[in-house]
Amino acid sequence: MPSASPAPSPGDPNRLRHVVVVGGSVAGLLTAHVLADHAERVTVLERDHYEDAPGPRAGVPQSRHTHVLLTSGMNALDELLPGLLTELTEAGAPRLAVPGDLGVWQAGQWISRRNPSAPIMTPSRPLLEHRVRRRVLAGSRIDVRTGTEVTGLLGRPGHITGVVVRDRGAGHHTRQDLTADLVVDATGRAGRTPQWLAELGGRPPAEEVVDTGRAYATCVFHADDPAGDLRGFYIVPDAGQPFGAIVLPAEGDRWLVTLSGPRDQAPPTDPEGFADFADRLPHPAVHKWLSTARPVTRPVGYRHTANRRRRYDRLGRDGTGLLVVGDALCALNPVYGQGLSVAALSAVALRKELAGGRVPPAHALQRAVLRSSRPAWDVATGADSPMPGATGNAVRSGPVARLLDRYLARVRDRVPGDPVVCTANRDVLFLLTPPRTLLTSPRVLRRALLTTAVPTPRDLPTP
Repeated sequence: MPSASPAPSPGDPNRLRHVVVVGGSVAGLLTAHVLADHAERVTVLERDHYEDAPGPRAGVPQSRHTHVLLTSGMNALDELLPGLLTELTEAGAPRLAVPGDLGVWQAGQWISRRNPSAPIMTPSRPLLEHRVRRRVLAGSRIDVRTGTEVTGLLGRPGHITGVVVRDRGAGHHTRQDLTADLVVDATGRAGRTPQWLAELGGRPPAEEVVDTGRAYATCVFHADDPAGDLRGFYIVPDAGQPFGAIVLPAEGDRWLVTLSGPRDQAPPTDPEGFADFADRLPHPAVHKWLSTARPVTRPVGYRHTANRRRRYDRLGRDGTGLLVVGDALCALNPVYGQGLSVAALSAVALRKELAGGRVPPAHALQRAVLRSSRPAWDVATGADSPMPGATGNAVRSGPVARLLDRYLARVRDRVPGDPVVCTANRDVLFLLTPPRTLLTSPRVLRRALLTTAVPTPRDLPTP
C-alpha cells in the first residue's frame, strides 16, 4: 500500500516537498525542526511510543544515564528553541559552574575552583527530550508516526527516494513505501543505513574507530550535597589512572552517579558492589559520599563506548537524497558528555547551511553536519587514543602523536593550578573553541612549555 509524495516543483530549488526523519530522539527532533523551515512537510518516524510525561525509553539506551548540556550546547539550543533553557530551569534542571560548583580531579589533583566557567546544565535525558519534543512537534509542518520501524531505503545507489516502513512488531504485510525528497537517518549508534545502502547495491561509508573498551554504570541516589558548597564531582580518567566518576544533581532532588572503568573492569550493577567500586577512584571523596547516599534505582550498565565516525561526506554525490546525523554519523565515547551538545551544534550548522535560500545538495548538508562534530571527535579520540588497550583504525600513533601526547600531558598537569591553561582547556572541552587553540595560543604554549605546574591541596577544594 504505497504512499507517494510529489517531487519538488521544477524551478523551485528553495523548498523540499517532503522530508522523512528516521528516529525521534534529540538529534532527529532538532534536525526536523530546522528542515521544517525549508519543507512543505516533515515526517518523523519513531520505533517507540511517546509517553505524555518524561520517562526513559527502550529505544534510547542512554535514557537512564547521566547527561550534561555543555555551555556550547546550551547556546545552540537557545538559538534553535528560544525559551527552552528557561523551561528546563523551571522544571528543576540544575545549572552548575565548572569547577566553581564541582570537585574536579585531574592529573592527580583537584582543579582550583577560583576560575569558574559559564554554567552547564544537568537535566535528565528524559526531561530534556520531552521538552524538546513538545516544542518541536508543535510545528504545523511536522508529523510524527510512533510505533513505526524502517526496514530499508527506496531508490538506487546515488539517489535515495524514500524509506520502507512497517508497524513495529507487525509482519511484512504492513509494508509501506514512503517517498521523500530527503531521508534523514537519526537512529543512533545502531543505525542500519550502511547495510541498507549495500542492499541497494551501493557502497557503505568508510568508518573511523577508536575503542578503549571502557564500560560504565549509572545509579540514581537521594543524598545530601557532597561536602560544603560542592554540588558534585568529576573524576577524570586518563592513561595513568583509568577509573572515572561523575556525580551530578538532576531535577527532582536526585543525584545521578556514573562510575566507569577500563576494559574488563566494569562497575557492578548491584547497589552495594557499585558503591564499593568507587573505592578504586584516586581520591576517597566519592566513595565516602556514596556510603551515606540512598540508592533509588538499581545501577544500569553500558558498554558501547567506542568512538565511531561514518564518512558519509566522502560518498559525494552518491549520497543524494540522504542525510545522516547524530550518533548514526559520529558516535562519541559517552563518558565525555558531548552527545547532546553535538546534536544541537549540528542542527545549528544545518540551519546556517540552509540560510542562503536555495536548498543545497544533500552532500553539502552532510559535510556541514560532519564539520560541526569534528571538535568533539578530536577531543574524544585525542583523550582515548593514549588509553591502555585502545584499538581501532583511527587511534593516533607514531612519533608525531607521541609528541602531541607529551605536550597535552603538560597542559593537563597545569590545568589544576593555572587559570589561563584551565580556561583554555575548559573552552576546548566545552566545544567553545577548537582543540588546536591549545597548540596555537602563545599564552598556553608558554605556560605549558616554560613554567612549572602549580600543585593544589589534596583536600576537597574550597572556592
